[in-house]
Amino acid sequence: MLTFKVMGALLEYPTRGLIDALEELDEVLDREAIVGRKHRRALQELFAALRDGDLMTLQESYVDLFDRVRSLSLYLFEHVHGESRDRGQAMVELKEIYHRRGFELAPNELPDFLPAVLEYLSLIPHEEVRELLADSAHILEMLGARLKKRGSPYYAVFYTLVALSGQKLTPSVVDPAEIRREDDPATMDRLWQEEPAFGGQPDRNRVSVVHFHKRAAL
Repeated sequence: MLTFKVMGALLEYPTRGLIDALEELDEVLDREAIVGRKHRRALQELFAALRDGDLMTLQESYVDLFDRVRSLSLYLFEHVHGESRDRGQAMVELKEIYHRRGFELAPNELPDFLPAVLEYLSLIPHEEVRELLADSAHILEMLGARLKKRGSPYYAVFYTLVALSGQKLTPSVVDPAEIRREDDPATMDRLWQEEPAFGGQPDRNRVSVVHFHKRAAL
């Protein structure tokens, strides 16, 4: 289902290419119609924010959220394993799942990057998607709650994904004091004083939201 690719695209770093594609992305959601009315309305707020916002401001906001605040990281295994060795093994196993399906991840992406995971879900049979999505539902719900507490329209993507997973989760309670600590420059410097163990900063120059390609036949 292309809906999952749309969800991944909305979580990409904002570029002019993404903004120009919003109408097409919106049409995909209308055509496939698997997103409920409540979540569709919330997504419209994100579409409007991206469409009407100043591009530089949108980019700065994105970096402030997803690149600087570790509790909002779009790298799923960071929420499970942190920077431990277990995360490396989990990524190897996830990459092998992609490989067995005949897909290779673009070399500049890590396999647990949420937009890449969502693109993968858009490429596999729909009946298998819910099971895989359910494995991350608790992380997605937590991210959505934290974003909503911050007043960010990006929360809509995460709540939509939880709904599509079919999971009934207890809503996360976010302490405003936690947000203040995360936004404190001294706290942020301390959290990021060491380089991540896996990979560097994402490539901000890419425009395409395509991450996978079919392996060549042997």
